[in-house]
Order: sequence, then C-alpha cells, then structure tokens
Amino acid sequence: MSRERETGTAGVECTIVIPCRNEAGSIREFCDSLLAQERTGEAWEIIFADGQSDDGTAEILAGYAADHPEITVMANPERIVPTGLNRAVRAAAGEFIVRMDVHTVYAPDYVKQCLAVSRETGAMNVGGAARTRATGRRARAIAAAYGSPFAVGGARFHFPSYEGPVDTVTYGCWRRDDLLEVGLFDESLVRNQDDELNLRIRKAGGVVWQDPRIRSWYTPRADLGKLFRQYYQYGFWKVAVIRKHRLPASWRHLVPAALVASLVVLGVASVFWAPARWLLAAEAALYAAFLAAGSLHTASRRGWDLLPLLPAVIACFHVSYGSGFLAALIAGPKGRFGLDATRLTR
Repeated sequence: MSRERETGTAGVECTIVIPCRNEAGSIREFCDSLLAQERTGEAWEIIFADGQSDDGTAEILAGYAADHPEITVMANPERIVPTGLNRAVRAAAGEFIVRMDVHTVYAPDYVKQCLAVSRETGAMNVGGAARTRATGRRARAIAAAYGSPFAVGGARFHFPSYEGPVDTVTYGCWRRDDLLEVGLFDESLVRNQDDELNLRIRKAGGVVWQDPRIRSWYTPRADLGKLFRQYYQYGFWKVAVIRKHRLPASWRHLVPAALVASLVVLGVASVFWAPARWLLAAEAALYAAFLAAGSLHTASRRGWDLLPLLPAVIACFHVSYGSGFLAALIAGPKGRFGLDATRLTR
C-alpha cells in the first residue's frame, strides 16, 4: 500500500465502506444499486470487508471487483462489524467515509446528499433517519413499531422529517481525518459500536447531524424470534458502552431494563409477600394499557390491519432489550453463567 493511500490523499473524494458476511441472497442487488448511485463527478472508491463468508458472497464480490476497478474486497477474519469497518477506513483513500449496509435500500442520491450535508453543516457525522420498508403483515408490524415512539422511545433518528442534532444516525458519513482522530470503532463491541462512536464524537464537542435529504430504507427482521435475538444483543452490548463511558448515551436506554427487573422482582416477591401481588397486577395492567395505546397510535398511522400484532411486537422490543441489558449486568460481556450475546446474528 502506498503512503499516499494510507493518508487518504490520493485524490479520491469518497470511500464507501461495507462490512458483510454471508450475503449471497442480497449482495448482487445491493452492488447493482450501489454502482447506480448518482456521482458528483469526482473519484469514489468502494471497499467491502468480508467476514469469511462461506455461502458464495466472496466469489460474487470478486466478480464485481474484476469488472469495476473502484471496488476492493478485503478480508475481515474477526467476522464482526467494527473490525471490518476499521480495516476499510484505514485502507481508504477518500476524504470522506460513507458507511453502508447490504440489508438497506438507498435513494439514488444517498451518497451525494451525505457529502453535501457534511460540507454544509460541518458536522463530524451526518446521516438520515431510520426509515424502513417491509412486505408481509408481520414484517410490516415490526417495521411500524420500529418507527413508533411507544416501541423505541423518543429517539429522533426514528423520525424521518427531523433535521438537526441527534444522539446517533443511521450508518453515517465522516471526514476520514475526523474519524481517525476520534478513534474509529471500538472493536470490543459486537453491537452498538456506532452508538458508542457517536457518543465519543459528542463528548469531544462534535455534532451528529440528521438530515431528511439523506434517505435509506432498512429491511427489518420478519419474525419475533429473530427480532428478540437482535434487540437482546443491543441491550446486552449497551451495558459495555455505559461501563466504558460511565454514563448512558440517553436515559431512555435504561427504561426497558427497569421494566423487566420490576416485573421479575415483583413476580418473585409475590410468592412470599401478598402485597407484591397487587403491585404486580397494577404494573401489568398499566403496561397492558400502554401497549394498547401504543398499538392504536401506531396502527392509525401504519395500517389498522396491523393492530392485532402490534402489542406483541412492541412488547418484544422492550422485553428483549431489557433482558439483554440485565443479562449483561449479571453475566458481564464474556457471558458467565451460560449467558452469551456474542454469537453472531444478522
């Protein structure tokens, strides 16, 4: 690797970095849409960090790289997102770094808008809202809850029309020099490495900026079992972020754990102490009313046919995240007592 490439001054405006693993079913469609992105007229490059795929993904990417000189494929032997991202960023020649994900559909001007907003605002990280697209009633219900304040709290990055400073954004766009200066992604975090990076940016005085012109649509999981595992991991690894920084990125991250802990404590106490049964019944009734209100609110905006599914979906977001958070407090990140959130899932 040349010194010019190492320092990111090779006349390349933008490097797009994509961590991936075992994406044979999606990678062709993603590559085609990526290559169709509107260009600014300056040089771009694309770096895939492949986590030892064994389903044909690597071979498909090799074919694209052979036909398109702007594409590079590098190995990510650790197989987790932060190591792949960091390898790609260190190898990047671009002035700007734009992160993308295979399981997301991007507007044709996504990258161009990222670069424009970054230059206009001077923010250390810019991105768009967490929009979703889904087909099928169950997947639509999960996508609807993903954008509902009753499921995810008041996180502004879930609201597509919001423009301004936020705690975090979807994916992100940074100047490479800023990203190197702030310290890249924490490779000890299997999950939540993007939230943790954005927390460091804000603690360093930088701004994380959301702009509605930056549009992408995430494809959420389509069943509750996979959703539970995903958000269990998010809750589990959020504890590692809090331990590192001695504070949560937002106090809303503590609410699901408080809910789960209170239900468990009251459930156990009710076996030995009669008043706990009344407290447990009262909390369960209040939570059921909350789920009903949240489901009605969400269904009124996303489709009344989703109403029967939404209470279980919203509860899944809360219980899975809260359970993972509590498991990390009990077990620690290495998964003592048989509790482990380090197994990779999409």
